[in-house]
Amino acid sequence: MTSESFGRRERGEQFELCDQSVLKRENAYTGKYLVLLDPQEGKRGMEALRSRAGVPGAEQVRGAEAESAVRILEEPDVSAVFPDLGVAVVGVAPDQREALVTAAQEESSIIAAEPERLVYISTITDQSREVTGYYPTYRSDEDVLERHTTAAMAAALGPAWDESDHTWGLQAVRANHCRLTGQGVMVAVLDTGVDTNHPDLAARIAGTASFVPGQSVQDGNGHGTHCIGTAAGPADPQQRPRYGVAPEARILAGKVLSNQGSGSDGQILAGISWALSQGARVISMSLGAPVSPGQLFSPVFETVAQRVVAAGTLIVAAAGNDSGPVNHPANCPSILAVAALGKALHVAPFSCRGQSLAGAEINIAAPGVEVRSAWPMPQVYKTISGTSMATPHVAGIVALLAQMEPGATAPELKKRLISGAYRLPQPPENVGAGLGQTP
Repeated sequence: MTSESFGRRERGEQFELCDQSVLKRENAYTGKYLVLLDPQEGKRGMEALRSRAGVPGAEQVRGAEAESAVRILEEPDVSAVFPDLGVAVVGVAPDQREALVTAAQEESSIIAAEPERLVYISTITDQSREVTGYYPTYRSDEDVLERHTTAAMAAALGPAWDESDHTWGLQAVRANHCRLTGQGVMVAVLDTGVDTNHPDLAARIAGTASFVPGQSVQDGNGHGTHCIGTAAGPADPQQRPRYGVAPEARILAGKVLSNQGSGSDGQILAGISWALSQGARVISMSLGAPVSPGQLFSPVFETVAQRVVAAGTLIVAAAGNDSGPVNHPANCPSILAVAALGKALHVAPFSCRGQSLAGAEINIAAPGVEVRSAWPMPQVYKTISGTSMATPHVAGIVALLAQMEPGATAPELKKRLISGAYRLPQPPENVGAGLGQTP
């Protein structure tokens, strides 16, 4: 661990978030720290921070009770420990931050510590930026073309999709030809919440929780409802076309981003802990923070993701929309980074690209341009773009794979997802294994 990893501040670009005003996105920090603990020695690690850096006593928050962390996360000088994940969100006075860093470096029961970031939704509204170029050929050694007839035709047809019955995204991932429905599978979407009264979604919401201080899970933004609809919207929506990949999956809606579209690492960690406690097989996170070229992934989020995978759950996350390096936390090796494709199955120009760094690659791609899905009442439906829209397509596919093989481990689900992708004639740094496909 170096001192540089604790204090760097890098400026990002500007993004338009849904229909809101432009929000400046920086790799900005909250003033708190994420502390990764040895699962067997967590108490000793927190005691070291208390005695050496003046960190106040921390409250332990189990996954099923993670919503109670809202009050703790809101206070700048209060700490919370998530024992199910082995991580703490620590409040510390500014003049004690150096002492915290030193203690973390010297104490063997503390694996890593880093500043808590602010994170944002990953959506754009400029529908005109479609890719027009072509890319060198990339092929895998695995030949599964017999399963990809629809995708092959789509590549030839380009944007000429008939969306009267199914959205183009569902057709591209072959959901319209898949008999699996996701029945019995829990899909967690950590986002801006959900419209709990939406006619297409209300009856299938298995659980909700808000980790945003002062805001209920009710979606005052629209982004979360849209992502939930894409992952698990019904087979027979109030209005056609169908837009949900896994129409009988159970929905877990965790609000980790505010109605303004922003949140913190700690809120995400609380949401992950809660989703695990509720039995989620896949966690979809259409959110992130920009990183600079060459910047490494978060060791805290990577270890948490490894622990989540060991518990049987996959995390998929949006690659980001600044066309730069894959954003945090999707750039972690154990989190699947999802790129966005346009209707011609070319990578969207805004979609982030992979780097030749561990974890900084794109893993898979999915439809992310002009995607129609659910939207809070009274509008009901809306069409928007972003890697945010691609991510829940992949989460829905994972739900179908989990239904097909209930006993599959998370690494096995990932292997089936990647090996089943339709190979695209574009570099893997742009599209990873290719276009995600339903089984």
